[in-house]
Amino acid sequence: MSFPWAKHYEPKHPLMRWMDERLPLPRLAYNAVGPGYPVPRNLNSFWNFGVLAGLALVIQIVTGIVLAMHYNANADTAFASTEHIMRNVNSGWFLRYLHANGASFFFVVVYIHIFRGIYYGSYKAPREMVWMLGLVIFLLMMATAFMGYVLPWGQMSFWGAQVITGLFGAIPLVGEPIQTWLVGGFAPDQATLTRFFSLHYLLPFVIAGVVILHIWALHIPGSGNPTGVDVKSPQDTVPFHPYYTAKDGWFAGAALTVLALFVFFMPNALGHADNYIPANPLATPAHIVPEWYFWPFYAILRAFTFDFILPAKLWGVLAMFGSILLLFFLPWLDKSPVRSGSYRPTFRIFFWVWLLMLAVLFYCGGMPAEEPYVMMSQVATMYYFAFFLIILPILSMVERTLPLPTSISESVLHGKTTDAAPTGALQPAAAE
Repeated sequence: MSFPWAKHYEPKHPLMRWMDERLPLPRLAYNAVGPGYPVPRNLNSFWNFGVLAGLALVIQIVTGIVLAMHYNANADTAFASTEHIMRNVNSGWFLRYLHANGASFFFVVVYIHIFRGIYYGSYKAPREMVWMLGLVIFLLMMATAFMGYVLPWGQMSFWGAQVITGLFGAIPLVGEPIQTWLVGGFAPDQATLTRFFSLHYLLPFVIAGVVILHIWALHIPGSGNPTGVDVKSPQDTVPFHPYYTAKDGWFAGAALTVLALFVFFMPNALGHADNYIPANPLATPAHIVPEWYFWPFYAILRAFTFDFILPAKLWGVLAMFGSILLLFFLPWLDKSPVRSGSYRPTFRIFFWVWLLMLAVLFYCGGMPAEEPYVMMSQVATMYYFAFFLIILPILSMVERTLPLPTSISESVLHGKTTDAAPTGALQPAAAE
């Protein structure tokens, strides 16, 4: 969004003027993350997780490039090359643990980023494209993470690939050809490892490209805010730098400290012990589970236990993929004119129940496919879909919302008014 009171980039040094005329990268940075980008003054800490997601992507790309220099994508030597990285490569153990735990870090911040978007209505007009591009990033992350989990070629890697790729076989007519094409044969082997390594290396750069589109789409309408009220005056905004760069920097330091605790003191806490056993197609693990960030979708997959018109396995596959694809239609399922859940008391109740059911799915996805976990998964799955397909559309029509503040400044100042702009706000004269 173009704010008339935003500062404009005017290079002072001759070299910077020369650069700006030929390749205006400094101007782009100034307008994207600098004083030239005004943002709402009331953003809370949940808005820091977008920057953390970008930081996590950088960590994954940098560590992944170095690890790829030492990894051998061969079914006979992949496991040994992983051990070689851990034991013989200088700081190899650090790079591998940072990459493995960095994936979990990436998913944690993205999940919180998504939850914030749902609670504060960040998917509503005019930010539908921002929301959908974010979901594309999420899907690419899931594909990248799954393929990366296969690369160590341990027991859980091999059997995870066997189970997940086998899901495509449940699709009528085209399922088995897709499965054979994806695996490169009739079971995970050398062809599977080669394909997954190639795609695992490529997709993070695709994610980086979509991230650029995501940020570009965000800058057109401007950032949302906890009230859901549009920016109306200079008093509603502050420059992104230095106010939010300082806040993001502090938050990034705190998050990296937590990540460092996992990397140095409990690097295997989020992994599975069976992945330190070489892959053996003749020995099936007692309990096959994906990485923890896939657990809710794995629980939805296993929640269907009987055939009804279609086979139960196909229902599970459709529900698992549908649970994510459903989010793309969220801007049209929730038609409430009020964006923020802070002013929707009834929505808040159902949202927290939905979050609780999601926690149940997380828990059940890591448990064996037996009672009472199957029944718990079924109840949580029903509520998950009912929240989006039934509850939100009805709430849009019948919910009584709280009165919105007339402006962002009013929400910050608690109803007080002032003729002077707050410290750091951009005055119209500053743009001249």
